[in-house]
Amino acid sequence: MTLEEFAREFFQEIVAESDAAGQFMEDVFFQKACEYLTEAGELDSADRTHYLGPPGRGIRVDGYGGDPVEHEPDTLRLIILDFKASEELERLIRTEMDAIFKRLTNFLRKSLDRIWRNALEETSPAFGLADMIGQRWGRIARVRLILVTNRQLSERVDGRTADEHDGRTITYSVWDVRRLYRLAAAGREREEIEVDLTGNYGGPLSVLPAQQSEADHESYLAIIPGAVLAEIYDQWGARLLEQNVRVFLQARNKVNKGIRITIESEPSRFFAYNNGITATAEKIEITNRNGGLRLHKLKNFQIVNGGQTTASIHAARRAKIDVSQIFVQMKLSVVDPERAGKLVPKISEYANSQNRVNAADFFSNHPFHVRIEEFSRRIYAPSPEGTFKQSKWFYERARGQYADARAGRTPAERRKFDLENPRRQLFTKTDLAKFVNVWQGLPHEVSLGAQKNFAQFAKRTGQAWKRHANDFNEAWYREAIAKAIVFRATEKLVSNQPWYEGGYRANIVAYAIAKVAHDISVKDRSVDFEAIWRRQALSQGLEKALVKAAKSAHDVLVSPPEGMRNVTEWAKKQGCWDRVRNLEISWPQLFLDKLVSKEERQDASRAARREQKVLNEVEAQIAVVKAGAIFWNEALAWGNQRKLLTPVERGILGVIVRGKPPSSKQCAVVVRALGKLQAEGFQGDI
Repeated sequence: MTLEEFAREFFQEIVAESDAAGQFMEDVFFQKACEYLTEAGELDSADRTHYLGPPGRGIRVDGYGGDPVEHEPDTLRLIILDFKASEELERLIRTEMDAIFKRLTNFLRKSLDRIWRNALEETSPAFGLADMIGQRWGRIARVRLILVTNRQLSERVDGRTADEHDGRTITYSVWDVRRLYRLAAAGREREEIEVDLTGNYGGPLSVLPAQQSEADHESYLAIIPGAVLAEIYDQWGARLLEQNVRVFLQARNKVNKGIRITIESEPSRFFAYNNGITATAEKIEITNRNGGLRLHKLKNFQIVNGGQTTASIHAARRAKIDVSQIFVQMKLSVVDPERAGKLVPKISEYANSQNRVNAADFFSNHPFHVRIEEFSRRIYAPSPEGTFKQSKWFYERARGQYADARAGRTPAERRKFDLENPRRQLFTKTDLAKFVNVWQGLPHEVSLGAQKNFAQFAKRTGQAWKRHANDFNEAWYREAIAKAIVFRATEKLVSNQPWYEGGYRANIVAYAIAKVAHDISVKDRSVDFEAIWRRQALSQGLEKALVKAAKSAHDVLVSPPEGMRNVTEWAKKQGCWDRVRNLEISWPQLFLDKLVSKEERQDASRAARREQKVLNEVEAQIAVVKAGAIFWNEALAWGNQRKLLTPVERGILGVIVRGKPPSSKQCAVVVRALGKLQAEGFQGDI
């Protein structure tokens, strides 16, 4: 896909979602573009806060990267959009860029003026953001202004010099369509990172080669000074962290107290106590001087294990704690770009397994996502009333799958694909986490943003998968799609209400659905998700209930407690959910009459689990036979050499190697044995 094709595809995606969700195109652009920025590590989260000052004042802001105290304690991130409603690729020149940044700078300066910010409407997103800036200013050390545009920045613009305001450094970042395209084209959801140790970080590092001659990548060991690691992190931030690690850390406090104590009280023992970091790069520059290797540069440097170590040293240094005695061991693997997409996530998974990182491997290659993808490609949704054409809900477990599936088709084939897989029925991993978590009574987690919410979803669902993988069956999938239908329908319902004045829609939707789910659960009742699946639409009673819940949630959201005036941040608190949850609402009888008992739902779930178990056995048998005797002979030899197989596993593998057809139960044993071998380093897969 060329840059021009990406720009057109991206714009059409925005138009389609805008129509489907009843949102302004700018709002959709903010959401989709900021997904890239969050995955790339530029932002921890992205909250929409649009404000456009009176004509001639030159003041604008479109969002911010979360509360600086809760995310990265010293940095305020403000976002401004430059969106052109055209699929044609336009250019952004320096004078235009400077003018856009000037509007954002004006908002920052005005926010520090108490009279100006108090003149804003108290329930508006702009007031909440301005008030937060005023309250937090004493704890903010620097400001990062981020311009996001669907235009292409002129190649003559090579950067923008940092400024200063009231003793705080102000830096600038431009994410144009070309930069977004590079992320999408790379398929790794991260931007190129060039670390020049010689030019920027005090000089090269001594390294020792550690790989075997037959390895498909290079490996090295190094000792990196804590101050250097902190400086690198200071420049690149969370973009250094391989996405699995970065998203997992969203669910945890980045600064580990134990690491901090060692830095402060026993810095000379840090090297002995700490496990160090595991890192990857796609290319390095090394010289050989006096028989020793020296590392000068790293391309696409990523920390796949040791994110908390890195963040903790950085935080200590920012707090003026001496880190000169801190040294960190680094295991570095150099993986070429062609293998990086598959090998880097594996290195991350295995490097983190020793630290019980339950969410780190819960990404696109996890069996849960593979199964949901398989359901989405196979299961047709019933045709809605008044139509005869069935369609599918397309699950994008890895970014770009939908575009890839459309690419390379003739116009006629593409039209057929679009009818069968309409864009309005496309959903991603973070969408799924949102659809499910609101029904779990977690609207405050959903309000934290896509990545943080997904991290929590990953942790819980990964644990549930280990306990009962068969719970995630076709019935679970149909229910998940029903929840998607409810969520997206509620978005439209909220937008059409006379009391809705714009802003906070995502929070209102999350809280409204969670309130409905909570109150009917107390009554031991459930929404009839199968009925929603069959109709591909909500009942009139459920619509009425959701509108009622949305109004009640809205009233709580825009009335935060004393001392908190930012509605977006209030929505992220457990206390906000407690207040909504405890509201007394008189539900429409039309809604209550359509609920089903929990027993009915549980009976259906048990039947679905039994069906999934049979399906798993059949799929395992097909996969085992298809892999062939040669593959299983290699697995048997590898496992025997390392004494990893039980007598039963060796016996069944021996039967398969000799060409005898295995039973379904034997195949299940073999598949589990293969998983065990893969966890220990066996490279084969079925």
